[in-house]
Amino acid sequence: MLDKIDLSQSMDRAAYRREIKTLEKRMSELQQPIKDFGIPVMIVFEGWSASGKGTLISRILYPLDPRQFNVHTMGKTPEEWVMRPFLWPYWTRIPAKGRISIFDKSWHRVIMPEYAQRLRLSARAKSEFYYDVNAFEQQLRDDDVVIIKLFLHISKETQRQRFKELEKNPGSAWRVDEHDWEQNKNYSGYLKRFDEMINHSNYSGSRWSVIEADDSKYAAVKCLNIISERIEREIKRLSETADRESRPELPAAIYPQADILGAVDLSKGFEEKEYRERVEKLQARISELGFRLYKVRKSVIIVYEGWDAAGKGGNIKRLTERMDPRAYEVIPIGAPSAEELAHHYMWRFMNKMPKDGHVAIFDRSWYGRVMVERIERLTPPERWQNAYQEINDTERHLANHGSIIFKFWLHIDKDEQLARFEARRKDPVKQYKITDEDWRNREKWDYYENAINEMLLKTDTEYAPWTIVESNDKRYARVKTLEIVVNELEKQLD
Repeated sequence: MLDKIDLSQSMDRAAYRREIKTLEKRMSELQQPIKDFGIPVMIVFEGWSASGKGTLISRILYPLDPRQFNVHTMGKTPEEWVMRPFLWPYWTRIPAKGRISIFDKSWHRVIMPEYAQRLRLSARAKSEFYYDVNAFEQQLRDDDVVIIKLFLHISKETQRQRFKELEKNPGSAWRVDEHDWEQNKNYSGYLKRFDEMINHSNYSGSRWSVIEADDSKYAAVKCLNIISERIEREIKRLSETADRESRPELPAAIYPQADILGAVDLSKGFEEKEYRERVEKLQARISELGFRLYKVRKSVIIVYEGWDAAGKGGNIKRLTERMDPRAYEVIPIGAPSAEELAHHYMWRFMNKMPKDGHVAIFDRSWYGRVMVERIERLTPPERWQNAYQEINDTERHLANHGSIIFKFWLHIDKDEQLARFEARRKDPVKQYKITDEDWRNREKWDYYENAINEMLLKTDTEYAPWTIVESNDKRYARVKTLEIVVNELEKQLD
């Protein structure tokens, strides 16, 4: 495709001055509706070395309020990025509602050999690369993020001339390195790689725009036109959408797709002596495995979900009691902050993903999207319905990186929950654990049960399976989770 692009496109100085003045005014005027409609905008600059990405970014930013945008330079690969899934640095830099994020080099470049080598991408991550990339973009589009992808294309001769000009100036010579000259020398090979990158990530809603950049004036005008037109189209779409924040009533009846929870035997339990013996042995083994995880640089993600008063806190305590506290983090998830609400719902969780060799334990998680947000009508139906696939795709990306994922649903029956609520209410030491919200949630037990069954059915995958933990007996629940973690880690680290 790129070899068919006409790179002779150009613009004279007078025409450029007329066009650029109009476009700058247009871009400046778009800032307020971007804020008013809460539109997150991602502008991605990709292309050849010396194609003018820095110059064009400056040109675009000139008419904008510097308080409304962030620029991210993504060409380097610090160790913090190497030790996490390759999309992590992009997830953590997505814009909040009403803001603009500009990326100098994109997530698509990661598949290029020199980047894949630096990031130490596994064979699995390479083979799944375009699935992960396209799923990432789809999630953002579904959350009304405007993604504008610009590929700056120049000829081999133009690139060579620009390299020489840069090297002549002592102040800019450092910008040209061996890799740049290698790209010019093997121009045809890189052309094929860029073609493949564009073809495999060119989908409706976030298509690539190729910018003929041999002439910088023509490139600047075309970039500003594409960006302003795309943002204007989104503003028009949102302005024509009525009642975007509608909150439909809960259905009058419940139609479960599968009664997974109903088949769970909650009578299982342990006597105190057997419980203590098992826990002691398992905790010792967890401690040893934690050091092995660090040595081989494997990350572990453990998700705890369950009914209120199901025993998540006690379960987590027994899991971590003998672990090196430097190697794990327990992440309690409550109501999102204003900053978190301004981002895609997965943003706050991706910020907490562990680096290789460490363990992250989530006390509640992204599954709130298809439970609390669904039942409490905090999210429109089309959004939480999309979340099943979004969650599966995100967990798949984590697994492709090599992360080991555990997901535990701590299950108790309604009578056991009531008994625990009453015990907490009567115990001055534990009264802080019971809130009005817990009682309100209990009144919606049947609705939550239906949502949980659907969640378990739709997000139980080979790479991130659910385990239902029978938790009417807390001792049995603690032993079961410890055993599952130990057994899986031994298998993975063998």
